Amino acid sequence: MHLGAQELILILIIVLVLFGGKKVSGLGRAVGTSLREFREEMNKTDDAAQEVKDSVKEAKETVQEAKTSVKETVEPVKTSQEPEKKA
Repeated sequence: MHLGAQELILILIIVLVLFGGKKVSGLGRAVGTSLREFREEMNKTDDAAQEVKDSVKEAKETVQEAKTSVKETVEPVKTSQEPEKKA
């Protein structure tokens, strides 16, 4: 359902008649404040999400470095411990 300009104007006139100018302006102010607060919280959430992504990336890199270090340490030990030949 799509509302055209005429329908929106009619709705605004009805709201003005029912609630009066002071209440409608107060309502508009409250909606504006709520939207501003919502946007601020969304920005905070985006920042927190980016921090989590960075932490996960850092942890993955640390794990990869640890794996590489373990491989480099274990491989020389394996090659130096050749099985004894039985005669």
